[in-house]
Amino acid sequence: MRKQLHLYYSGKVQGIGFRYVVLDIALGLKIYGWVKNLNDGRVEVLAESKEDTLNVFLEQINQHFSRYITDTIVERLPANGKFSDFQVQF
Repeated sequence: MRKQLHLYYSGKVQGIGFRYVVLDIALGLKIYGWVKNLNDGRVEVLAESKEDTLNVFLEQINQHFSRYITDTIVERLPANGKFSDFQVQF
């Protein structure tokens, strides 16, 4: 069953390629949704896929950026099926 993750990452997560690494991870795992920088310095991610795939997604982001992330807010929601790809939003 597909699920959705709504994520907020805090720390030194802008200006280090965070969005593009998240994009690469998402494309490799066939995850749908988007990633974008927020004006307050955080990065927001909305991702849909199977629950186990989303768990791998979270692990890979954390492994890659553990020294930059100071806080992560994770909200697990039902998928809405609205996305057909994964994009960097501006």
